[in-house]
Amino acid sequence: MNTPISWIKVYVPDLNCTDQEFRDAMTLSGTKVENFEKLDKNLDKIVVGQVKKIDRHPDADKLIVCQVDVGTETLQIVTGAPNVVEGGKYPVVLHGGKVAGGHDGGPLPENGIRITKGKLRGVDSFGMMCSIEELGSDRNFYPEAPESGIYPLPDDAEVGSDAIELLGLRDTVFEYEITSNRVDCYSVMGIAREAAATFNLKFNAPEVKATGNSEKAEDYLSVEVKDTELCPRFCARVVKNIKIGPSPWWMQRRLANCGIRPINNIVDITNYVMEEFGQPMHAYDYDMIAGHKIIVRRAGDGDRFVTLDGQERTLDNNILMICDGEKEIGMAGIMGGENSMITDDVKTMVFEAACFDGTNIRLSAKKVGLRTEASGKFEKGLDPETAKAAIDRACELVEQLGCGEVVGGCIDVYPDPVKESRVKLDSDAVNNLLGTSLTKEQMIEYLARVELKYDEATGDIVAPTWRQDIHWQADLAEEVARFFGYDRIPTTLPKGRATTGGISFAHEVEDVARETAMFLGFSEGMSFSFESPKVFDMLMIPEDDPARRAIRIMNPLGEDFSIMRTAPLHGLISSLATNYKRKNADVRLFELANIYIPKELPLRELPDERMQLALGFYGDGDFYVMKGVVEELFEKLGMKDKIHYDPKAERPYLHPGRKADIIYNGSNLGYLGEIHPQVLDNYGIEDRAYAAVIDMPAVMKFASFDIKYTGIANYPAVTRDVSVVVARDLPVGAIEECIEKAGKGILESYALFDLFESDKLGEGVKSVAYTMTFRRKDRTLEDKEVNEVMEKVFAGLEKIGAKLRV
Repeated sequence: MNTPISWIKVYVPDLNCTDQEFRDAMTLSGTKVENFEKLDKNLDKIVVGQVKKIDRHPDADKLIVCQVDVGTETLQIVTGAPNVVEGGKYPVVLHGGKVAGGHDGGPLPENGIRITKGKLRGVDSFGMMCSIEELGSDRNFYPEAPESGIYPLPDDAEVGSDAIELLGLRDTVFEYEITSNRVDCYSVMGIAREAAATFNLKFNAPEVKATGNSEKAEDYLSVEVKDTELCPRFCARVVKNIKIGPSPWWMQRRLANCGIRPINNIVDITNYVMEEFGQPMHAYDYDMIAGHKIIVRRAGDGDRFVTLDGQERTLDNNILMICDGEKEIGMAGIMGGENSMITDDVKTMVFEAACFDGTNIRLSAKKVGLRTEASGKFEKGLDPETAKAAIDRACELVEQLGCGEVVGGCIDVYPDPVKESRVKLDSDAVNNLLGTSLTKEQMIEYLARVELKYDEATGDIVAPTWRQDIHWQADLAEEVARFFGYDRIPTTLPKGRATTGGISFAHEVEDVARETAMFLGFSEGMSFSFESPKVFDMLMIPEDDPARRAIRIMNPLGEDFSIMRTAPLHGLISSLATNYKRKNADVRLFELANIYIPKELPLRELPDERMQLALGFYGDGDFYVMKGVVEELFEKLGMKDKIHYDPKAERPYLHPGRKADIIYNGSNLGYLGEIHPQVLDNYGIEDRAYAAVIDMPAVMKFASFDIKYTGIANYPAVTRDVSVVVARDLPVGAIEECIEKAGKGILESYALFDLFESDKLGEGVKSVAYTMTFRRKDRTLEDKEVNEVMEKVFAGLEKIGAKLRV
């Protein structure tokens, strides 16, 4: 939000401070000033001069020698400007003065350009007449300026007076950072009201006078709002006998100093009211409104509409449109249509001032790729009460500037008027919150500065409708603090009990997983959550696999970032591939990141975001190394039960003979294995690589950091060894299940100590040997008890085809 200080002083005439004082005070009272720019920076000793006589330069055909009256003396000035005439008045910079830049309109030098007397082709010149570009502006803001040449001043300009003051450049433009909850401050009046409150001065709001002839607007036009949720208020007024022309000088200067290019009186009035009240307006050519009827409704899916900028937009049912009896004539709150634009031939027009749903305007503008200054204001949520005041102000300016005849009355569709907000004032609560000792009367005085009135009957503070941020006691406390002065609030120690901080159990599990991975030599990586649909083909995921049901991004950076990932392997393998291509040996990487599983498509609710621990390496290591990493992790997470591995896992991106799902207490917690050679080839890795993926939410159910201690055994242990010959493809897990099942109660531990394969044993078999430790906690074991358990072990082994090796 940019406002010139001169416009602020129209409403706060007693404001008298330096620019820096204004900046500091406004920022301290909550209206933060980002920076300010003095429009007369580097403009010095520039006065109104009148050319009395012009002679040809004796040695240059394109130069002339002018005798210029500057009020106190007549100076000789040499110039090459083609538009200088005798009797004309122009800005003249005197000897020793400064201009902002060159006549070419290029970037302005930091310290301007100093002008001194000198000679041009042998003729003395004691100053310089200025173009608008040399004064730091351009033809956008001074449309009457010539394309090349000196800027002509009006005939009634006083010779010798300050030309910079005359041009409206003795001004300072302040740029504010307005928070989204202070919609009222997106207007000059809102900033002026804040300035008056900050400096405790009177705020003089513009008095809008009644306008209009004896006719009725309803006889010219009808308005129907079909969606009052998206358009809670719609005001329309009619102006006939339009006279298009330039707006007055004062209006042009105020708009220009706000950064708005003056166009003509009608357009400038709508822009002026938008800046003054913060209420966007639009004007339609009355004769182009079919049936002289306005209908506010939603667009149809697939409708096409050409906006004022000549671009065709594709619409859908969520976009609110302004329509006539036959067609759409404007996108509500965004931009009008080319089919109803105001031209120089307009005879009668319709002013519109409405209030639209902010969220809908933001989404609609984003949908069609068109964000305007009007949509930027509407999307913040305007006050419906401002619409009527703004349209009346526009009609007042129409009559004041003599650019049309206002038809009496206003069509105002406002079925559900907004109500003022009320908050009970609790002075003790405010003082406790701020750490102050203000009286209730002092608080009421501070609040009254910004028109927050006190209702003595109820004890409520009544906030006007344009203060949409006043709802709670804390809001009142903030207003009091702003005008009492944050710098005056005494320093106090915080009150309350000390509490112990901490992290959630889920974060604790993730931290342990991260620390364990790093301890085992893995480095943490990070990859995008956005992926390409081509990833599924690179990982050889079948067409009917649920993993392909990914969420598509509505406005992706590109096809390679168009879906949310449903598996963590692509980012991990891509990182391994990058390291492989850079000749890095023995790389180990891990990543803790979310995958996004939609509950249904198209998406109707938030997806299931599941944290995954993905580990991968190539180089030194094999399947069993990765298996050991998983088991070490589970050990650190307090998961002491036996881990089972299912080699029948359907994982197309893993090697068919070196893969397994990880099963713990009957739950699938993830998978591990060697990455399929074809997948590695797709990523450009010519070495074996291994990966493991752990589903962290599933792990949370079993993880525990409770530590239980047991005493040293009081009774001796008994050990037994067994060596069996089994089929080569029989997993040792089957043997261990037999041992565990038979040894329940007295089996303390067991361990594999020998694995042997030889042709002497026979074809397709192997020898496996285990040592087992038995112990009771309450007494010494007898051989008979151990022998009974061993018999059960032998019986179980026979059932899976194992033979004792003797």
